[in-house]
Amino acid sequence: MGFFDRVCETLTRALGLSALTPWGENAHQQPLTEKLTPSVRSPSTAHSPPLKGVKLDNDIIYHHDYAHSAPESGPGPVFHPPNASPGFDCDYSAMKGWRHSGQSGARMNWLSHAADQDYPYGGTYDIFTDYAHFAPTGIVRKYTLTVDEHPINADGFKRRAGGKAFNNQYPGPWIEACWGDTLEITVINNLNWNGTTIHWHGIRMLNEFENDGVNGVTECPIAPGDMHTYKFRVTQYGTAWYHSHYSLQYSDGLAGPMTLHGPSAADYDEAIAPMMFNDWSHESAFQDHFQERHGVQPTMVTNLLNGRGYFNCTLAGYSDDECDEPPPIYQTVFKRGRKYLLRLINSSTATHFIFTIDKHILQVITSDYVAIEPYYAESILVAIGQRYEVVVAANPSNSLIPIEDQNYWIRTVPAYYCGRMHWPNPEIGIIRYNSGSKTPTSTQYKFDTTCADEPSESLKPVVPLVVDAGPHPVNSLKPNEGDNYAIGLQNYTHPPPHGPFGDTYYWDVLESPMWADFGNPHIRFIENQSHVWPAPYAVVQENYTKDSWVYMVITMNGTTHKKAEGGGIYILDAHPIHLHGHDFVILAQQNSSFEEKHLTDGTFNYDNPPRRDTALLPGAGYLAIGFQLDNPGIWIMHCHIAWHASSGLGFTVIERQPDIHLSRATKRERDRLCANWATWHGDDSNWWNAHEFQDDSGV
Repeated sequence: MGFFDRVCETLTRALGLSALTPWGENAHQQPLTEKLTPSVRSPSTAHSPPLKGVKLDNDIIYHHDYAHSAPESGPGPVFHPPNASPGFDCDYSAMKGWRHSGQSGARMNWLSHAADQDYPYGGTYDIFTDYAHFAPTGIVRKYTLTVDEHPINADGFKRRAGGKAFNNQYPGPWIEACWGDTLEITVINNLNWNGTTIHWHGIRMLNEFENDGVNGVTECPIAPGDMHTYKFRVTQYGTAWYHSHYSLQYSDGLAGPMTLHGPSAADYDEAIAPMMFNDWSHESAFQDHFQERHGVQPTMVTNLLNGRGYFNCTLAGYSDDECDEPPPIYQTVFKRGRKYLLRLINSSTATHFIFTIDKHILQVITSDYVAIEPYYAESILVAIGQRYEVVVAANPSNSLIPIEDQNYWIRTVPAYYCGRMHWPNPEIGIIRYNSGSKTPTSTQYKFDTTCADEPSESLKPVVPLVVDAGPHPVNSLKPNEGDNYAIGLQNYTHPPPHGPFGDTYYWDVLESPMWADFGNPHIRFIENQSHVWPAPYAVVQENYTKDSWVYMVITMNGTTHKKAEGGGIYILDAHPIHLHGHDFVILAQQNSSFEEKHLTDGTFNYDNPPRRDTALLPGAGYLAIGFQLDNPGIWIMHCHIAWHASSGLGFTVIERQPDIHLSRATKRERDRLCANWATWHGDDSNWWNAHEFQDDSGV
C-alpha cells in the first residue's frame, strides 16, 4: 500500500466515512450482532404458512386450488426480479390476491397476502418459509441447449482441440427461473464422438430423479444427433450451475450458470449477474486425465472468471498461430453507497479457491441453496461445486483517494494443496467506481490459504432443522458393516466387469471404483426389487422408512477395517463431496479419525447444523453427513474433483427403492434414449478409439 493510500484509508476511518469492518479490525467470520427475525406475521420462525400455493410432500406434489373466497385484488404478481436478464419476469399470475413484497429494503420477503378471514396471520413466502415443504406456483419456462464442438479462447491461447460449448458460448447461457417455476430444458447433442447428459447441480429433483442428468445412472447418454428434454420443478431458490455429467465434458467447456430468483437473507440494492470462476487447461480434459490414470495429478494452466483469464502465450513459448488476444478482463462499476448482491460459483476441474475483493468486506448470506444467518468476512473459501451469495457494500476502506484511482482487484486465490496450476492469476477481475481504465494498485487482504470449508459455526441456516434422530440414526456407522467409508487409491491390474481397464490407478469408496455402464443405467433395473447390482455400479441401498435419518461417515485416512484388509493407498487429500437429490446436514467435519463416541460426546452437531449439497472432506480426517429419506430415487455421491470422479470416486445411493415407480412416459423416454444410444455405440466407427470406447468412470 502506498503512503498516500494509507493516509486516505486512515482519514476515511477516522472521519467515520467507512470502516474496514462493521466492528473493527478483524473481519474474519464475525457473526451479526442481531438475530434474523421474521419480517411478517407468522406463527413460527420457520413457518408453514396457510398458503394457496403448492405443498411439497415427499411422495406427491399436491396442486392446490387457487380460488379465494375473499374479494380478489386481481391476478397474481408479475415482476422483474433484481438484475435479471432483460425481458425476464417472475410470473405468479395464478396466485390471485398475492403481491411481490421483496423490493429493495425488504429483500427477505418474496410474496405476501394481506391478513383476512382466511389468512388471520397473513400469507407469505420469504426466507423463513419451510422450502422443503412449500413453494409458490410460477409458470413453465422452456430453454434449448445445443451441445457442439467449439474452439475456445479463454485466456489468449487458441484452444482448438477438445473444446465444447452450449449454444456456441462459454460459459453456457444464463438459465433463469423463479421459485416455484417448472423448467423444461431440451438438450440437443451435436458432438462427434461423445454422448452427453446435463446435470442441474444442487437441484433437489423432488420425486423427479429421472431428470437428474447422470448417464449410466438416471439415463443412457443422449447419442450424437439425438435430443432429450429435462422437466423439473424449482422448489429452491438461489445460485446454481448446470454442467455435463458425461465423463470430463464440463472441464472442456460444458458448464453454465443458473439463477433461481427468490428472497434473500440480507438487503441489497442491485444484483450482479452470476460470477463463475474456475481453473483452465489448454489440453482436452480427456487427454489430461490420462496422467491421473497413471498416478500423476494433472496440472491446470490458469484460472478464469466468467470464461475470461490471462495467459502470456508468447512468453510461454507458443507460436503466433497458437496465440491470440485474450478476452477483456471481467469488470463492473459500483456506485458508492449502494449494496450489491454477488452470486459466486466455483465450477473448477480441480482447484479450491478463496474469493476476495480488495478493500471490501463480504456479507455472506447463503451456502449453496441454503439461506444462512449473515456474517462478515474479508475472504471466503469456495470448494469445487459450492456456491455462495454475498452482499458487498460499495464503501471501500480507502474511499478518500481520487475516484479515478478507486479500482480494486477481484481475486480468486488457489487454496494451498487443493489444486495445481502452472500460471495462477489471482487478479481476475476489477471493481471500479468510475468507467476509467486504470489498472488497480490495491493490495490483497492477509488470510489463511489452508484448504478448508468455511467454519461450520458460521453456516447457520435461517430455516432451522433439528436432527431429531440424535446419536441414533436408522443405519449403522460401524466400519465393517455400516455406512462408514474410506476413500482410497488402488492399482487395478485386472478389469472388473464393465470397468476399469487394467494396470492403472483408480480411486474407490466401496469394493470397486464406480464405473458407469452407459447402455445399462441403474434406472433400467430400479423397479426389480431382486436385481443384483454388479460391484462397479457401486450401490448403497437405503431402504428404511420414509423420513428416517441416515448418517454417512467418509474418511480420508482409512477405516480400521480397510487398513486391516490392506492393498489400499490412503492419501491425505481433501475432497469436495457432492450428493445429488438432497441438502445434507454436516454433522461433523474433523481433522482426526472417526470414533463412535463422537456421536455422543459433542463432536456431532444435531442442533441446526449447516445444510448444503457440497462439503469438503478434510484431508487428514472425516466428513459426517446426514439426510432424511424423503426423496425416493437413485442419487450419486461423488468427489467433485473431475479427475477423481472420472477415476471412480463415487457411489450411488438407492433411496427407498420399493417406493420408486416410474411413469409410462418416463419408461418410454428411457427406452428411446437407450435404443438410440445402443444404435450409435454399436457402430465402432463412431468411436474416437476403435479399441477402447470408455477409459474412465463415465461420470
